[in-house]
Amino acid sequence: MDFGLFYFADDVRAGTDQYRLLLEGARFADTHGFSAVWTPERHFHEFGGRYPNPAVSAAAVAAVTERVAIRAGSVVAPLHHPVRIAEEWAMVDNLSGGRVGVSFAPGWHVVDFALRPENYAGRRQVTTDTIDTVRRLWRQEEVELVDGAGESVKLRAYPAPVQPELPTWLTSSGNPEAFRQAGDLGYGILTHLLGQSLDDLVRKVADYREHYARAHSGTGHVALMLHTFIGEDRARVREIVHQPFTDYLRSSLGLVLKAAEDLMPGIDPDSMDPEDIEFLLEVSFDRYFDTGGLFGTVDDGMAVLSSLQEIGVDEVACLIDFVPDTDTVLDGLRHLDELKRRWSTR
Repeated sequence: MDFGLFYFADDVRAGTDQYRLLLEGARFADTHGFSAVWTPERHFHEFGGRYPNPAVSAAAVAAVTERVAIRAGSVVAPLHHPVRIAEEWAMVDNLSGGRVGVSFAPGWHVVDFALRPENYAGRRQVTTDTIDTVRRLWRQEEVELVDGAGESVKLRAYPAPVQPELPTWLTSSGNPEAFRQAGDLGYGILTHLLGQSLDDLVRKVADYREHYARAHSGTGHVALMLHTFIGEDRARVREIVHQPFTDYLRSSLGLVLKAAEDLMPGIDPDSMDPEDIEFLLEVSFDRYFDTGGLFGTVDDGMAVLSSLQEIGVDEVACLIDFVPDTDTVLDGLRHLDELKRRWSTR
């Protein structure tokens, strides 16, 4: 398995420190053999709000790195014109010497669609159509569009990218149909464990591999986002991550409730007492610390990685920016690097 860094947390870093972790973490990844740096797209909310445009953050990462892949995790396709996506990422591909990749998502938060409200209802089909158009533009094909005079014109996007094909993933929070679609279309799959268990993931990855092999050569690529903090002492790690990760879960409560349906079926966050919400968050924290994240010591991490290898995960996208103290997170990267090296030489 490869190890990448993934950024998508609350807006907890104030002032000029907001992007220090992104850039210094990217430099660390670049010089220590990590596979990729992933940044998301998020609007109108503190949760992920530091990253409204992954092409902009990708350009910043390109300027301070030389080797590591630079990926969107994700571009919310229905919020953009496909030409703009192709233009922006082709530019970053040139800036980086051909290191970009894009995971596309249909979007999940209705408020984000204040940018393109007409696309919300049909966002999944819009995503499929957008990916197809972006990939054609990436190959320097002409696409037919309508200009300001209402005339049909054939246009090609500039600049030409370095890579002849755009490395492409489809983002899914666990929808089995998305896994099958990614396999059929020859895309990678980017997923996470907020809303699905490892047992669920086993079946979906197997389904993805089957559909991929049926339509294409190779086996595809499965990237799994995991919240990550590795240290020297498990109890100390738990102490460091407990409050910030609980706050992270609180800010994404809708996904937590979906994940907890087996425990509390049919629950509605608006009707829950504050005490019930806190209980649910504590239960969720315990679950993710023990089985849904990459937390603890290097030895703890090795056990988690063994289970992920059995599932068929190709890359662990380590989400690191939920802990607010930048120096603490950067110091923890050396333990994550030790885990990566031990895994590669086991």
